[in-house]
Amino acid sequence: MSTIETTTAGSLPRTRALIEANAAREFEDDGFTLKATPEFDALVTEAVRDVVERQRELGITQPGDGEFGKAMSNAVDYGAWWGYSFQRVNGLSLTEVNAFNEPPRRSEPGSIRLTSFLDRRDRQIFAEAYGDPESGIATGRNATAFPTTTGEISYRGQQAVAADTRNLRSALGEGETGFLTAIAPGSAARVRNDFYETEQQHIDAWVEALREEYRAITDAGLIVQLDDPSLAENWDQINPEPSVEEYQAFTQIRIDAINEAIKGLPKEQVRLHLCWGSWHGPHTTDIELKHILKTVLGANVGQISFEAANARHEHEWSVWEENSDLIPDDLILVPGVVGHSTNLVEHPDLVAQRIERFARIVGPERVIAATDCGLGGRVHPQIAWAKLESLGEGARRAATRV
Repeated sequence: MSTIETTTAGSLPRTRALIEANAAREFEDDGFTLKATPEFDALVTEAVRDVVERQRELGITQPGDGEFGKAMSNAVDYGAWWGYSFQRVNGLSLTEVNAFNEPPRRSEPGSIRLTSFLDRRDRQIFAEAYGDPESGIATGRNATAFPTTTGEISYRGQQAVAADTRNLRSALGEGETGFLTAIAPGSAARVRNDFYETEQQHIDAWVEALREEYRAITDAGLIVQLDDPSLAENWDQINPEPSVEEYQAFTQIRIDAINEAIKGLPKEQVRLHLCWGSWHGPHTTDIELKHILKTVLGANVGQISFEAANARHEHEWSVWEENSDLIPDDLILVPGVVGHSTNLVEHPDLVAQRIERFARIVGPERVIAATDCGLGGRVHPQIAWAKLESLGEGARRAATRV
């Protein structure tokens, strides 16, 4: 019988105590850097130990820290995976105009650019739904305001990432593999830029800063998961819709940034997370996987995590099958087999079927079953843990059949 490894995409439900403690933290003079105390740090350490044990009990074989080192001050918060980075670099400050209130920017052939977040094409098509507070699309509140790049980007998160690695390592058992998430350069550089002359210079600055964080994680013997929804999600943020060819070139810049940032790191300790954004919207303007798969496979990583369970993208498992010749022989696939976008708890047999699809393509030893995206802050904690239980059981059932 084969063994199917399991993991998550990162975020898991924070305890009420952790959410309240984050909400009570004061800010530094810059208005967005959260102050820490020995008491708060001890609370995070204990919470990480508990969340790793709970994952272990449910059959998760490659646990993470639940992203507990990334501040979340509200029960619903889709932005903690990104907002944490503001705490760890120099060169940012709060300005009147930011990524969420800046005016729209129109693209044209030969010159595509990201428009404002509120000008996304899916949001424009379904304006009534997005504007209805009872529609279920709301993404909650972020723990910090979104700053702007107003100076030279450099890394200052040494103590924070050291705490992350220390907390997770102390929670892992002997021989157990764990992972930490970190934002990828292309996604990080989507904050408004008022300092660098070009978009490429802005991305390059994030490359130089974030590679220090990536190395700290791998040096600790952990897997670093690079969160880069921008690779697929940017398509919806270019208005009007560009040509596929132009978008592929636009995305290649972000893949090149990843490869530069992870140069010299052990490939087997680097995972890339690809998604179309975890908000619960219609997603009718998501780019099809077939248009970007070859580009994404150019990332020099050992694992790729991707959405394979939600209603908009589950059918695209066949794209992996049809393009199996493009998949590097040493690449591990980490498909999401339970979703963040529905309150329905997947049946273990459905989970097993989803796993088996990918096991037939690359072999069960090269499949790690996971969640589509982070569950923390997106579905109720009781539902999130039920989904992980189904993930663990589905992996056990799949292992008897592949």
